[in-house]
Amino acid sequence: MTFDELYIKAKSVLNPRKLSEYADAGGVAAAILSESGDVHTGVCIDTACSMGFCAEHAAAAAMITKGESRVLKMIAVGWEGNIMPPCGRCREFISQLHNDNVYTEVMVDHGIVVTIKELLPHDWRK
Repeated sequence: MTFDELYIKAKSVLNPRKLSEYADAGGVAAAILSESGDVHTGVCIDTACSMGFCAEHAAAAAMITKGESRVLKMIAVGWEGNIMPPCGRCREFISQLHNDNVYTEVMVDHGIVVTIKELLPHDWRK
């Protein structure tokens, strides 16, 4: 699967909306390609007390629910369709789900693909 196809999958679940006075969702969407070839998507949830989570976390949770943990490719899309690099928390989170996830390819901008290892060059686990 190409990053163009992953982008389309992520953008398809993008749906910014207010959930309540204290929470918004869907302003960022993510798609991850797992080792089986399945694509898992998710959206962010932002809360007033910072109890929400990123779109990458939601997509990873969907993948783990289906019994997988190896991420081959990952992309996140903002509400205007812009490609966004994962935040530090997401980089670390994905890297810990499977030992080989440091080799996950991440599109951080149009035409720019790096690995989690490149995004986390000084791994604390060494």
